[in-house]
Parts: sequence; C-alpha cells; structure tokens
Amino acid sequence: MSLESAAPRIVIVGAGAMGCLFAARLAEQGAQVTLVDVDRARLAAIAAGGIALTDDQGSRTVPVGASLAAEVSGPVDLVLLFTKGLHSAAAIASVKHLAQPDTLALTLQNGVGNAELLAEVFAPECVLMGTAHLPADLTGPAAVETHGFAYVTLGGFSSAAHNHADASARLLTKAGFDAKIAEDISATVWDKLAFNAALNAVGMICEVPNAGVDNAHGRRIATKVVQETVAVATARGIALDEAKILATVDSALREHAHHKASMLQDREHGRRTEIDTITGAVAREGARLGVATPVCDTLTDLVRVIELASA
Repeated sequence: MSLESAAPRIVIVGAGAMGCLFAARLAEQGAQVTLVDVDRARLAAIAAGGIALTDDQGSRTVPVGASLAAEVSGPVDLVLLFTKGLHSAAAIASVKHLAQPDTLALTLQNGVGNAELLAEVFAPECVLMGTAHLPADLTGPAAVETHGFAYVTLGGFSSAAHNHADASARLLTKAGFDAKIAEDISATVWDKLAFNAALNAVGMICEVPNAGVDNAHGRRIATKVVQETVAVATARGIALDEAKILATVDSALREHAHHKASMLQDREHGRRTEIDTITGAVAREGARLGVATPVCDTLTDLVRVIELASA
C-alpha cells in the first residue's frame, strides 16, 4: 500500500473542524480513513452516521471510520496530525504503535515544534510538515462546514522526507485542496507563525474579533509581534518577508473583521490555548538565541495569567 494506491490507509489524529474536513474529503476520494480522538461521544457519532460535510459543492454525508488510538492497527500509509499544539506530544504517543519505517507522518497544525515531536516517533525521513489556510467550522459533533479557499503548503522535515511531498500533495489536491510544495517549508511555517502570533493572543486577551484589533493600538502590537518573529526566524537562519506578512495581517483585519481568533474561541469555551506553540514559541526561541522579544513575552504571560485564573 502507498499514497499512490486507490485506497490508501490514513489515520487522522484530532476530530476537530480541520480533522473532520480532511477526513471527509479524503474518504470521498476512496481513502480508507480513520479519525482518532479522545472524545468518545464524537467518535461514536462519526462511526454511526459519518461526517456531514457542507462546502461549495453542497451538503452530503461521508462515511468515515472513528476510534480510539489504541483500537487502530497498522499498517498505515499516512498519519495526519490535527490536534492543538499543546496536545501534540500525547497524541503522537497514542499512535506510536503505527510507526513503521515507511509510514508517512504529516503535521499541518498551527505553531512550531510539532514536526520535531513527530520525528521522535516516526522516521525523520518520512515526516512532512506544512500549513493549511482554509476556513472550517464544526456545526455539530459530526458536522463540518467550509467555503472558499483551501490552500495547503507542505514540504519535508528533512531533505530525504521532501521526496514524499509530491505524493502527499497529489493526494490532497485530489481531495479538493489547493496543495503546493514549498522548497523551504520552514520559512512557510514561520511565516504563518508570525501571522498567527500577531493576532491570536491580542484577540484572546482583549476578547474581541479582528475588528477590535483594527485600530492604531492593535496594529502597533501586531506589527511589533511580526517584527520580533522575523528577528527570531532570521537568527535561526530562516528568511521571512516582513512586509508580506504585515500585508496579510492587514488583509485579515480588513476583510475578516468578524472572525474570532482561535485562542479567543478557546477562551470562550473554557479550553487551554496553543500559546506555547505560537507567541510562546517565539519568546522561547528568542531567549535561546539571544533575541529580545518583549511584546511576545508579555502577551504570552498575559494569556497564561488568564488561563490560570480561569482554571
């Protein structure tokens, strides 16, 4: 079996909006997909009735397998990680029994550090990483909705792993995603990290959608965060286009005024945030490399204070 077969075996870890969307679209194209999660009620709903998918093509229900990690057996062609960053280590450990020398593992999560965790369990030459830019919302325990763009960019965690990028991109393209390969995937991942860092923590702390950040004060904070992230990336040997990132932030503030950052949604639902893999990751890397990140440091501390107060 391989990703090039008519029915590749795929395990998706994390049955949130992104996990359900990718599971449904891949299953529609003939892949044997199993969703793994710790939410037994959601798994039961998916196993019993499939995933109700709504997108620009209409609404339909797609049968998808669903089970606890321990109940899944190999061999598996691809493990796709879609949990929150704070759950990555535990999620990867739960599927380590699926790691064979040729099992591919892909992370399209927000933040940084997830590919490194995958490479501790799966063969580094089989680990892929990337970014996913697309809207996806759960509309029920086994229902997901998406409309508009669906951009995915991926590449290899190592030069050897990059050899598997073509097959993975073709698989995702077949499933309706606009999948591209980046020669420097680290730059792509850090580019998105800078964007997420610019808006997520501020929205969560102030409890406002993008419109609430679209003012001189909010934009000044976002700009400083982008500048700090670019400086840290540069110290790591990763070249980022600061002007391009700021233009993306500006576009998000203007065109998606009512969007709530994922961290704000986490706060509203009483969940822990991904602060440690986003703004916290910039601050941590800055400290390691001797690059000052005062704004990222402060935003990270404020989010942690809020989380402790509501724990």
